[in-house]
Amino acid sequence: MNLKIILILSLTHLFIDITGSAIPSMMPFVKDALQLSYTSVGSVIMVSNLTSSIIQPLFGYISDKVNVRWLLPLSVFLTYGGLSLIGVSSSFFILIIFVMMSGIGVAAYHPEGTKVMHHFTGSMKATGMAFFQVGGNFGLALGPLLVSYAMKLAELKGTLLFLFIGIPILCLLLIFFKDLTFPFKVSEKKGLETKTEVLSVNNGWKDMVLLITAVSMRSWAHMGLITFVPFYYINILGGDGITAGRLVFVFLMGGVAGTMIGGVVADRIGHKLLFGISMLVSIPLLFLLLKVEGIWVFITIFFIGFTLISSFSVTIVMGQMILRQRLGMASGLTMGFVIGMGGIGAGLLGMVADSWGILTVIKLIALMPGAGFIPILMISYPHHR
Repeated sequence: MNLKIILILSLTHLFIDITGSAIPSMMPFVKDALQLSYTSVGSVIMVSNLTSSIIQPLFGYISDKVNVRWLLPLSVFLTYGGLSLIGVSSSFFILIIFVMMSGIGVAAYHPEGTKVMHHFTGSMKATGMAFFQVGGNFGLALGPLLVSYAMKLAELKGTLLFLFIGIPILCLLLIFFKDLTFPFKVSEKKGLETKTEVLSVNNGWKDMVLLITAVSMRSWAHMGLITFVPFYYINILGGDGITAGRLVFVFLMGGVAGTMIGGVVADRIGHKLLFGISMLVSIPLLFLLLKVEGIWVFITIFFIGFTLISSFSVTIVMGQMILRQRLGMASGLTMGFVIGMGGIGAGLLGMVADSWGILTVIKLIALMPGAGFIPILMISYPHHR
């Protein structure tokens, strides 16, 4: 592994993914400033999710077909250009333009970033990808904190302070631009890939569909927990809103630890095996959540995050190994597309909550890893590196 480049990519991923939680955190301030309705606020978040997640496979396809080495610095420019200007939006229409600009930057970064990471991780691909994903997880956790400080310093125009993050990150990518494009130059000359895990081209898309189905079930559970565990804690366990927010933070921190350890373990025991184990072990932990109270809720949700999210970087690598000649597309599908599917799933679970209550939603979430385990069994994939 090239540790220097891996750390650079992990750091840039951290600051790219800040937007995933920063934009929702800005909405209360934007709503008051532009006198928006809740429907308009929901529309802003929907546009942000669609542009940053669902269209990632499109950028992956472009990355695979066209030599776009400049995509990483361009993505940072778009992400932070749009994010920093949100606070000076004079109308809803202008706000949407800036949110789309930021979202497109995020969507452009992820397929190219994971594609570059793939070339620098050597034989320890899941471990290297875990470093990359941990950066993104920390970014999501930092977003609301940075927004609160920016708003405190300069109110809504404090979004311009994000330029003090975006510009250095852009400069970092430009300084190491030649290093980041080196593996592509080598592969163009030699025309080969490492190791013996190349899967049949004819079976690639069948296995990819199975993988996406399994990962979508994990994403539904992931996004469902982030969205509805606070309501479960408040409405069923009688907790307060501030503590419920801390519960989500504990869940995400469990995911950070699980992602790092899961990548290392997967490189030793096999990617598919780790993915399957993580899904199976998540089921009893999720049902245990319905039985515990007090501090045990926090302990249980930490281990749920640890277990469920431990396979996040692993499934990205699996997608890249299945579609070895389409690394950008594989990355876009196993990251952005399935995250978008998780958002759709959370919306559907909201309808269930309105009709049958939060308890029913948590029980459904507990079954999702089991549903995802079935397609895992049907994926043709090497059992060990």
